[in-house]
Amino acid sequence: MSDPRGGLQPGDPLGGGSAPERPPGYTSPAPPGAGGPVGARAGGEPAFGRYVLAGWWRRAGALVIDGLIVGVGGILLFIAITAPFSVGFFADEDVGIVSLIVGGLLATICVTIVALLYAPALMARTNGKTLGRMAVGTRVIRAQGGDITFGFAMLREVLIKSLLVGIAATVTGGIATLLDYLWPLWDEENRALHDFVVDTRTIMD
Repeated sequence: MSDPRGGLQPGDPLGGGSAPERPPGYTSPAPPGAGGPVGARAGGEPAFGRYVLAGWWRRAGALVIDGLIVGVGGILLFIAITAPFSVGFFADEDVGIVSLIVGGLLATICVTIVALLYAPALMARTNGKTLGRMAVGTRVIRAQGGDITFGFAMLREVLIKSLLVGIAATVTGGIATLLDYLWPLWDEENRALHDFVVDTRTIMD
């Protein structure tokens, strides 16, 4: 039975309360066996207390699946909105060009709406999972405990990922986004850059 703090107990490497001493080189509570071999399960994902951190490939797989779902959802929303007005779309060449431009903008808006609501709504309902994460067997937890609420999921998935990473990507020519995706490959707790901002981890479910 899950407890109201999301299963995190004081003293757990990912839990709240009094944290264990951090040996040199660690920026967060040390995993069991710090200073020696780090516990792991089959597949190579490091184990932290009662939790097993999800590896990079699982995180990437969930990202791809969720991206496809958002894209399909955006297309379906676009069709539902534009279907009543599609008659005569190519009746005139000039009208067709204008319609294509307007349609492209509307399609972008539809995908954006789905992207804004998809992850926060699902994560709040399932306490950290999306359809992509369900498919690969992972979920997001808050390192200090607590449920993944709609507001917190909106902060992580929309504000931090889309706005901060997006703005940084524009300034850096996409390097910031690439670093965010690749950072779990070398972080000792498999964190992406956005995980540092909101103090979350992606674990095996």
